[in-house]
Amino acid sequence: MQPYASRRNDALATLTGGVAIVPSARTVLRNADSSYAFRQDSDFYYLTGFNEPDAVLVLAPEHDTARSVLFMQRRDRDQEVWTGGRLGVERARETLLVDEAYPIDELEQRLPDLLIGATTMHYAFGAHGPVDRIVRNALETAREKTRRGGRSPYVVAEPSATLHPMRMRKTPDEIDVLRRACAITHAGHVAGMRATRAGAYEYTVQAAIESEYRRLGAESIAYESIVATGDNATVLHYVNNRDRLEAGQLLLVDSGCELNCYATDVTRTWPVDGRFTPEQRALYDIVLAAQEAAIDRVRPGVPRNEFHDTAVRTIVEGLIDVGLLNGSVDENIASDAYREYYMHGTGHWMGLDVHDAGPYREPDDTPLRLQPGMITTVEPGLYVRRDSDAPEHFHGIGIRIEDDILVTHDGYENLTAAIPKAPEAIEALVGAGMVSA
Repeated sequence: MQPYASRRNDALATLTGGVAIVPSARTVLRNADSSYAFRQDSDFYYLTGFNEPDAVLVLAPEHDTARSVLFMQRRDRDQEVWTGGRLGVERARETLLVDEAYPIDELEQRLPDLLIGATTMHYAFGAHGPVDRIVRNALETAREKTRRGGRSPYVVAEPSATLHPMRMRKTPDEIDVLRRACAITHAGHVAGMRATRAGAYEYTVQAAIESEYRRLGAESIAYESIVATGDNATVLHYVNNRDRLEAGQLLLVDSGCELNCYATDVTRTWPVDGRFTPEQRALYDIVLAAQEAAIDRVRPGVPRNEFHDTAVRTIVEGLIDVGLLNGSVDENIASDAYREYYMHGTGHWMGLDVHDAGPYREPDDTPLRLQPGMITTVEPGLYVRRDSDAPEHFHGIGIRIEDDILVTHDGYENLTAAIPKAPEAIEALVGAGMVSA
């Protein structure tokens, strides 16, 4: 729990004159009396490491003894028979290293006093349902108590303005979790390659990948896996995963596991029958060259847009070479002509959320510069839809290659480099472990 206590201290140091209220996630019904699998709120987990619902963390730096206060569910023996044990208020201070812990049903009574002394309240109204009413009433009560003397919040601010820049630069303990998560994702993708053959189904490959995640200890997938064959691979967020794999098609797999609430995000593309056609290989080589060139631009101090611009230029050069674009490289970039085949960005932050928290631009609106500890995906792609003007032999080809890149003090570390992406390595693996359809 010490890393979480350190993060709370860092947050408290930035809240001078303020108080932050950070609720946990709630249990959400799926249907009837069955709930969705619980997934903790990322900001709450970042500050507590506590994985129970219906809790609220209050950070109050103006209080001498109760600077970090956790409100949580009481122990309930009857309920725990059905849903499992709870930590309980009595053990929270020692286990979670918070200053004070109280039952969640005391939040409404105690919160006004925690607000007194602060000038700013950091709380995301509209995001936490029933907690909104309690916070609004507490603010009114605190202001009434200090009307003739004392201080209470007169400004309401988004806590993300404080927490999300902190979350961008990963600590060594976070990086360790992400390295382990990437190793599990590696094993899943290799299992998917081995399970691929003509006559199988997208969901067959999905099952091979995700069962490997579970076997190796991941709690969940980081997002709905994309397992897209043929034309489906030209749909960026295809998740139906029901179609049959046919010889001659490519299979695009975008999938990552979640470990201790930390996400991975990896895409690989491979031929269903283990051999690229000439057209597939030509476009694959363009995407791979673009990704390698972009990754090489990841280093401290470099503006974040540089690796995207590098990928775009490499892709445009390749598309001109194969006849999918005409004219000069600069003309095609200036006119956005390449966006017919490459229409998305080259990466996003990654961490507790698969599209992780944090800005992409500096306060002066220039591109944010990379710093050690940041993790970004690098994921160029090419997608030739059947309704495009491309020659027919390119129709239905969708390719994306994505890795998770840690910015280090002197460059980068590719956390997912072990997952095969060289064409020869992929062709050697695909179908090596045959499964029945």
